[in-house]
Amino acid sequence: MSREGNREERIIHGKRNHFATTKWTLILAAGKGSQDGARAAVAELCRSYWYPLYAHIRRLGYSKEDAEDLTQGFLANFLEKNPFPDLSPANGRFRSYLLVSLKNFLANDWDKNRRIKRGGGVEILSLDWHNADERYQTQPVDHLSPDKLFDRAWAMTLLGRVLEKLAVMHAQTPWFEALKICLTADRRLMDYSEVAENLTMSEGAVRVAVHRLRAQYRELLRTEIGETLVNQELVQEELNSLFQSFDS
Repeated sequence: MSREGNREERIIHGKRNHFATTKWTLILAAGKGSQDGARAAVAELCRSYWYPLYAHIRRLGYSKEDAEDLTQGFLANFLEKNPFPDLSPANGRFRSYLLVSLKNFLANDWDKNRRIKRGGGVEILSLDWHNADERYQTQPVDHLSPDKLFDRAWAMTLLGRVLEKLAVMHAQTPWFEALKICLTADRRLMDYSEVAENLTMSEGAVRVAVHRLRAQYRELLRTEIGETLVNQELVQEELNSLFQSFDS
């Protein structure tokens, strides 16, 4: 069985390795001189979680255009770090490390003196700037600090990624689109009999499907969070921390 298969088996049986090989541990290994898989891992994490950086910069007061330039400049700089010499096991959360790195980047006057313009010859990740600004404009963020907005945007991005993965898993499942609302809606408000009638399923079958869907959602959520941590014992703590951003 492959290493990934072994990891999945540990997850299924509830026997999580405290220091399983996640994307973040691959990146940490780069700080010790091992490059195997590290660059691809950091690029994938940045591709997944660049929007919270953009939202944080916008909340600091930068314009849309400047936030785009700064986000791209930061990511170009971050991806060029080789072999991430300042990383250590103490950097247990990719989320925290990324935000601290961004603050250091902004403090070094890159926006005034060394900004990397879009299309300026630097190979960078393909990012959906139009969608980013639409997301920022539609979010009720006026009362949030830049750090709180970063955490909330991270949580929203995380949930979006989990839903996308779940949709792929159920691409051939006829009832998925109708039942996915149960993942975010109050289960006490679910009218199972009405849903069952619309899907021409029994109410019992709908309840079973919803139960399994929620279980898959929870597992995917924990796995996604685990990819950004070193110690898997911190998954629940990280989950609680992220969801606290919605109470702000």
